[in-house]
Amino acid sequence: MTDMANPWSLPVVVAQIPETGLHRELAANAHERTAMAALGGLREILSASASFDLVPIVEGRVRVVGRVRARVGQTCVVTLEPIENDVDEAIDLIFAPASQIPEMADLVDDDAEGGADVPDPPEPIEHGLIDVGRVATDALFLGLDPYPRKPDATFEPLITPDDPEEHPFAALKALKTAPAPAKSKK
Repeated sequence: MTDMANPWSLPVVVAQIPETGLHRELAANAHERTAMAALGGLREILSASASFDLVPIVEGRVRVVGRVRARVGQTCVVTLEPIENDVDEAIDLIFAPASQIPEMADLVDDDAEGGADVPDPPEPIEHGLIDVGRVATDALFLGLDPYPRKPDATFEPLITPDDPEEHPFAALKALKTAPAPAKSKK
């Protein structure tokens, strides 16, 4: 059964990742793609696959490097017609035990104050697992075009000629063309 909050799940046990690393290939099945499309507000996800290398680094941390590719069905924001778009997102994340996150986040904050390129804080390793399916889903959603549009679609506002007598300055024009009141002499 698919978890609606996490429809594409493939947990990897951190303790079982060999010192030389671990490679994982995954492809979402039809049920997972349908649930992800509903979660992401998409018409459909035609295909979704990911490839990851998980490499242990120091103190229980794991580097996850890979790529997520998908073909998604969206709706053109101009024409409201169905369109298909490709997603191709690179992944390069560090996962760390939850106990190390505050300390590592402080290091990221210190880097930000120094004006250097700021690395992302690490993701937490939860219950000794890294869910590469969840990583892939998140990357897929981040790679979506928020304003999908057909290549030839252009927005052209509806232009209607204004009635010259019904615009906001018509009253001012009437004042301008009205004869000025005569000044009285005292």
